[in-house]
Amino acid sequence: MIRITELRLPLDHAEDALRPAILARLGLKSAQLQDFHIFKRGYDARKKTAITLIYTIDCTLADADDEAALLQRLAGDAHVRVTPDTAYKFVGHAPADFYATDTHHRPLVIGFGPCGIFAALILAQMGLRPIVLERGKTVRQRTKDTWGLWREQKLNPESNVQFGEGGAGTFSDGKLWSQISDPRHLTRKVLTEFVKAGAPEEILFVSKPHIGTFRLVSMVEKIRHDIEALGGEIRFEQRVTDLLIERDGEGQLHARGVTLASGEQLRSDHIVIALGHSARDTFTMLHERGVFMEAKPFSIGYRIEHPQGVIDRARFGPNAGNPILGAADYKLVHHASNGRSVYSFCMCPGGTVVAATSEPERVVTNGMSQYSRNERNANAGIVVGINPEDYRQDGKRDGSKVSPLDGMAFQRIWESRAYELGGGGYLAPGALVGDFIKRQKSSALGSVEPSYKPGVQLTDLQQQGRGSLPDYCLDAIREALPAFGRQIRGFDMNDAVLTGVETRTSSPLRVTRGRDYQSLNVRGLFPAGEGAGYAGGIMSAGVDGIEVAEALGRDLLGQG
Repeated sequence: MIRITELRLPLDHAEDALRPAILARLGLKSAQLQDFHIFKRGYDARKKTAITLIYTIDCTLADADDEAALLQRLAGDAHVRVTPDTAYKFVGHAPADFYATDTHHRPLVIGFGPCGIFAALILAQMGLRPIVLERGKTVRQRTKDTWGLWREQKLNPESNVQFGEGGAGTFSDGKLWSQISDPRHLTRKVLTEFVKAGAPEEILFVSKPHIGTFRLVSMVEKIRHDIEALGGEIRFEQRVTDLLIERDGEGQLHARGVTLASGEQLRSDHIVIALGHSARDTFTMLHERGVFMEAKPFSIGYRIEHPQGVIDRARFGPNAGNPILGAADYKLVHHASNGRSVYSFCMCPGGTVVAATSEPERVVTNGMSQYSRNERNANAGIVVGINPEDYRQDGKRDGSKVSPLDGMAFQRIWESRAYELGGGGYLAPGALVGDFIKRQKSSALGSVEPSYKPGVQLTDLQQQGRGSLPDYCLDAIREALPAFGRQIRGFDMNDAVLTGVETRTSSPLRVTRGRDYQSLNVRGLFPAGEGAGYAGGIMSAGVDGIEVAEALGRDLLGQG
């Protein structure tokens, strides 16, 4: 099979234009091309009046000798080559009698977000029958609890946007792309499993695939049933409160199991911790047990909302509204004069801003879209990068290491401040962009109606001594907004709305692991995914779950 990359056609090309374009590109006669299919389709919108579609096409020729001759003839063409093998290959499989004796204990997977789901799925497909422990509820039950916060201002600390089946990715835009290096095509494995679970097949070829919350719900359930059919077990409302650790004769620490909130203990020598970035109590427990972890950079800021049409017109010009292009997104960065970087994060076209706290009397925002992306507003995080020295709690400036728990304490400060500024009831503090730039309080909304539920309380986000973010963040964002307006016309429009605060862009710590994917100091413990500091988003978390499952499988099967 032959792969062509960078095959460009106009946005409005005819349905039957691909075949003649392929023949012309390869210099073939029609009879020589047996079949073709689209592997990837993206677009180039740099010229708004002449947007082009960019295809990657896999072609099958009628005669194998023709393929060999074509590859030889175009040997110097970087955009024509043999189609790579993207099929997933397992690192091993457990024999049928693997658990017939007490020699092996079933692996545990703590957390059932994207990382935990794919770790459990791969382990189950390898015949290793994982046991999954998820502190939250099933996806449909947690959806009801999440709506309870959004509609009735009632928070369930164990069942919300952060905790429960599907993880935080369930209440997001469902973005299925990533910038991670992927030489083994593991993202293809993730996408293929999603299609098997009911996702539209277009996610296999569009350049920026997404699903949306409603579709994710049924897909997560389907994958859960697949894991169970393969011998896996998923236990909900099972919060892990302790890690059982033993020290061998040489002083090496080994994971031996966990204790649950119920008091039950489960024995295992292979434990995946796929916690997500908000399992603060569990991170504290791991730190107290001596599991090695480090403070890491993350970002904080606000959500910004514009009319989606403003973004569409700025990005696509006269082609705004084209169904192939869909709702426009953006990616922005500004290096402020105070040395801080400000950037857009988790952009949700045609979506809503959602309440994403998991702790009482704290306000956290995030963004979400449905598959249709047809809500009136576009939203994104506008966040500022911070380092461990920014958030250390001991006040030292002697170069000593920052406690890995300090980032969580720092997040809590600003989440509590947001709750206070919002007036309670999980209302979020907000301001119009024009007022924010002028350093003044907002008193009335303009043309942009904020989508955050339970609601937005307009205020002064920059109150003297009681601001909603550190001063260096406020200064950097205030400088960045007009700069973004020069890149996307209308971005700094007066009526655009800022809603605070976005604090959980990524984990504030890393549970550091070695090249074997195991904790640096506790054998048998496999830190994984976003909470452990090794992923950011559904795709990268899913891929990390696969790689961790493979490492665990090799160790458990004696193939390490």
